[in-house]
Amino acid sequence: MYFLGLSALEHDTAAALLGDAGFSSAIEESKLERVRIASGIPRSAIRFCLEHARIAWRDLDAVAVAGEPWHSWARGSVFHARFLPVAPISSAYYESKALGELARDLNNQRILRLLSGDPRVPVQYFDHHLCHAASAFYASPFDRALILTCDERGGGRTGMLAIGEGEQIRVERNMPFPNSLAWVYSQVTELIGYRPHEHEHKTQWLSLTAEPDFLDIFLEMFRRKSGVSLKLDSSFFTTGFSGRLAFSKKFYDKIGVSFQPNAEIDDAKRAALAASLQRACEIVITDLTESLRTRHGIQHLCVAGGLFLNPLLVSALEQKSGFDNIFVQPAAGNEGTALGAASLARGQKTKHARTAPLSHLYLGPSYSNEDVKKVLDNCKAVYRWLDSDARKMDETVKLLLSGKIVGWFQGAAEFGPRALGNRSILASPWTPYVKENLNDYLKHREPFRPFALSVPEEDAARYFDFTSPAHFMATMGRLRPEHRNLLAMHTLPGNLVRLHVVAREANPCFWNLLKGFGTQAPAPVLLNTSFNLFGEPLVLSPRHAVRSYFCSGADALVIGSFLLVKS
Repeated sequence: MYFLGLSALEHDTAAALLGDAGFSSAIEESKLERVRIASGIPRSAIRFCLEHARIAWRDLDAVAVAGEPWHSWARGSVFHARFLPVAPISSAYYESKALGELARDLNNQRILRLLSGDPRVPVQYFDHHLCHAASAFYASPFDRALILTCDERGGGRTGMLAIGEGEQIRVERNMPFPNSLAWVYSQVTELIGYRPHEHEHKTQWLSLTAEPDFLDIFLEMFRRKSGVSLKLDSSFFTTGFSGRLAFSKKFYDKIGVSFQPNAEIDDAKRAALAASLQRACEIVITDLTESLRTRHGIQHLCVAGGLFLNPLLVSALEQKSGFDNIFVQPAAGNEGTALGAASLARGQKTKHARTAPLSHLYLGPSYSNEDVKKVLDNCKAVYRWLDSDARKMDETVKLLLSGKIVGWFQGAAEFGPRALGNRSILASPWTPYVKENLNDYLKHREPFRPFALSVPEEDAARYFDFTSPAHFMATMGRLRPEHRNLLAMHTLPGNLVRLHVVAREANPCFWNLLKGFGTQAPAPVLLNTSFNLFGEPLVLSPRHAVRSYFCSGADALVIGSFLLVKS
């Protein structure tokens, strides 16, 4: 049996194919089309999933979409109607915009039926946040767990509280817009000079560089009450929640900034705002989940939704809540709802929605050495053939030990936003000026943003304190005190590190490289960052990898069994 799951057709669209043995493939449309954000029907992603399984549309038992357009429009319409008497122009504008989005979504439904070409293949639509919840709970190792989802306004809502038991998910509470931490996070991201819906991760890492001087203001904004779900204080926002920046004069006055378009904010205040927002989110989410844990007596928690792409938030939740275990859906954003939609469709058909616990995300395209050679020859690249895995490891270790920055392209591409060792740029953490070289000549990004440290699972506990989500880079680790001097330059305040724990069963190729490097280096630890050019998604194909290699400051590229080195 095959179930094709599609994320909500709004942004960050993706497709995932669920078979009898679990998910066989999943990929985002943006990576295939080489755009930062993709919306609409993910045609290329669908094509990949079907071709990978060697099936056609007619072989599918169902197509499942993570969104219900009519319900989403109705929720938004009710919200804007509330402000019609006090803000008629903005309310009318947003209502007309919502009608246009509804028409687009309904047209996508029509096109999707035409693409399938077989009326016997049902197209099913599920609630957006229910798909988030399903993507986390059904992939977790827990038979019973609390489930919390939080995003900006998926499906016209901002979150869901649910309980998962066996094959069932029971919804306890839905959180309506605009009571959304993620929405406020995007607003602050824009306020401090970054692009909303793209650069929230910059706000997150900037928060570590300052003290939360405005914490009380954000806690007042969130109207935090013990045991009560989040509710924003509307006095902090403009009437109707309209406009490019929705904060009211009250908020600007409290933070000491002029209530004018493009008002200047100095760097110290920008960092303090980021720190205050991050800390407030951690407090509110921790209090909320602790209240639920106490009320329901459940010791496991599953989380999903764009807000939980924030590893600092996840780490704080792990440290300060009383849960025994927390599972984070690693592809927690909109793309991950494709997994949940497919699982829900299978549950309706077979009564068995659960899959095996998620062990890896290597669900994208892979390429043979023959595929790679065709691209290298076409590009007239000078390369060497590495005739065995042992030689590939030896040559790569030599490059890393000599201080080279190496592009690493192996196996199937990762699903989700993080490079987990198949589409990575690697470097030795002990190379002089390695962070500066990576930031200045490859990533072209702010110096306060950390790089991940990848370590084999068997060695991780020797150097770090960590939890299971570190296998997907979804949380933070802590450097053990006895090794503080070993990796001091890569630690963050609070002795935190961006940690990636590599299991041999999940990625034997990368695991072998780490172990080989560790035999000659101070520890089996490598700096790991995503293999992509600035402003582009992760590389996917050999051609993307070769282009990114020659257009960046990388010193070498190991692609399949081929080695390229710049003079």
